[in-house]
Amino acid sequence: MLRLMCQRANLLKTKFPSRRLQQAVVETQIKPIAPQPPAVKHISNAKADRAVGKWFLGCSGMVFVAVGLGGVTRLTESGLSMVTWKLMGEHMPRNQEEWVKEFEEYQQYPEFKMKNAHITLEEFKFIYMMEYMHRMWGRAIGAFFLIPAAYFWKKGYFCARTKKVVLVLGTLIGLQGLMGWYMVKSGLENRFDNPNDVPRVSQYRLASHLAAAFVLYSLFLSNAMSKLIPADKFVSIGKRALNIKPLTHLTKGMVFLTAISGAFVAGLDAGLVYNSFPKMGDDWIPKDILQFEPKHKNITENPTMVQFNHRVLGITTVSLITALWMLTRRQQLPKRARWAINAAMVMAWTQATLGVTTLLNYVPVPLATAHQSGSLLLLSFAVWVSHEVRFLKYMPK
Repeated sequence: MLRLMCQRANLLKTKFPSRRLQQAVVETQIKPIAPQPPAVKHISNAKADRAVGKWFLGCSGMVFVAVGLGGVTRLTESGLSMVTWKLMGEHMPRNQEEWVKEFEEYQQYPEFKMKNAHITLEEFKFIYMMEYMHRMWGRAIGAFFLIPAAYFWKKGYFCARTKKVVLVLGTLIGLQGLMGWYMVKSGLENRFDNPNDVPRVSQYRLASHLAAAFVLYSLFLSNAMSKLIPADKFVSIGKRALNIKPLTHLTKGMVFLTAISGAFVAGLDAGLVYNSFPKMGDDWIPKDILQFEPKHKNITENPTMVQFNHRVLGITTVSLITALWMLTRRQQLPKRARWAINAAMVMAWTQATLGVTTLLNYVPVPLATAHQSGSLLLLSFAVWVSHEVRFLKYMPK
């Protein structure tokens, strides 16, 4: 040991003649390492994604219920019973005096004067409660979104992309509430001059309100799937490897378009003009399909053409989903993608059956509500299919 130390000392003398340099080299070699600060504890990505994904899924479920409540409100003709709107919500009448006051306000508007002049206070209470529940459920969605969003943002659960998504979703929720009141206002305006007019909301605003709800629901659901069940990367190998991605996107778009055309059917009560299938009355194409002038108004204002368009879009959508199912029967696909396509296939035919049954029975409230909810369920499966084939690759055999 002593010999080794002497050898090192002689080596230092040889390389560094100056004694001061020798001392500096020794101090550098034995300089202690500074203690490192304790590592900051971060939430794991998997844990954060699960929490955020469940929250997104819960929000999508609440939007689903809101669409169902909106359908019942429309079908029971309750949407115009509340003639005021407040951002933080209207309080429900607590006593007979307040109920009478609400009823008197309702009596000043076209729906009561032209259609419901015969209803009693008890009947008014029913339609008021339907609209009240729909509005309060919408505000509950806002609270269910905002409170967890603030918590997750503060705790660092969101990545940069998720932060942008949350901002977009929050904006859409706010705009949806405003769109709902804008729609209701169209039914409270004094624009029904003809004694044969039926006071109702604008079919354009109704379709916009429903479209915004469907977009909001789809965004919540797709982001929940991305967090909870990320799509698998999969390579499909075959002699004729068909790229089904464009077809899945087309199918999803057609489901959405068919649902929005259904909003025009509801807005114009077009489900009551021809209650037969597959023909419309005695004709495949009714004679009054182009009776409005100018001709383009028939597309969105003529109940006959609106119903005809909804039939055509519905049949086209079912055909596309059936084609997707048949084309992928023998194709290599991830297991979940196969389940999603099968589910979409079953739901498409169920939804078509519901639609025809609703039409033949003159649009009863339970069947019509099931048909509207079915459209959102079908869109859910179409979104699922699109999600599962997102990273699908094709390789010729």
